[in-house]
Amino acid sequence: MAYKIRLNVFEGPFDLLVYLIERAEMNIYDIQISVITRQYLEYIRMMEESDVAASSEFMVLAATLIDIKARMLLPRIKEDGTETEDPRTDLTKRLVEYVRYKKAAAALENQREFARLKLQKPQEDLLQYTGEPDVYLRMEMDSFIHAFKNFIHRRAKGEELQRIRRGVERQRLSLEKKVSLIGKLLAGLRKAKQKLLKFSELLSGDGGRPDHVVTLIAVLDMASAGTLKARQETSFGEIEIFPADEPAEE
Repeated sequence: MAYKIRLNVFEGPFDLLVYLIERAEMNIYDIQISVITRQYLEYIRMMEESDVAASSEFMVLAATLIDIKARMLLPRIKEDGTETEDPRTDLTKRLVEYVRYKKAAAALENQREFARLKLQKPQEDLLQYTGEPDVYLRMEMDSFIHAFKNFIHRRAKGEELQRIRRGVERQRLSLEKKVSLIGKLLAGLRKAKQKLLKFSELLSGDGGRPDHVVTLIAVLDMASAGTLKARQETSFGEIEIFPADEPAEE
């Protein structure tokens, strides 16, 4: 039974072979087979002297190196004058692939170590908050169009209500200001030696119809509350306004 072994920093026969090539500063495409084979066999003997059973992978590669070394000693010119393939070619291809995968494995290991230092929030079920976001995707086209039209209608209605609320709020503020203004004018009548105010005097020059409406509502509210008195002798005539403690008939 073969075992995968690790000695020092080596994992498997190709790891040892790459180490020997790099230590000798050889070009991986031009390996000095005799030198590398001798060093590799010395390492195998060291394993045996340390009572470490070399795996079959180490022994197979050792036999491969010896075979390549023997073929390197033979003439490489055929009878027809052509040159035979370099005996090192297949080994070189395998070494290049091994180095490429070893670097990729090292990069993945670095990524694993980097990811280990990160804290991730566990995934939670958010369905109770989001409902079914794809409910419309399961509709027929006519149903989807109807739902979309309802959505547009509700949105337009909501915007209209917002405009009405803003308008009412502005009117409320204008009415409050108008009531306060009329109250101040009535309080100053005695200082001005006047007994009444005319409705036309309460209107601002550039307020237009909205100002007229707000002024009339303010006068009616104050009259209803008993803070002033008002009279109009003829239809569409001038409205005269008195303080509440002044007799209107005067």
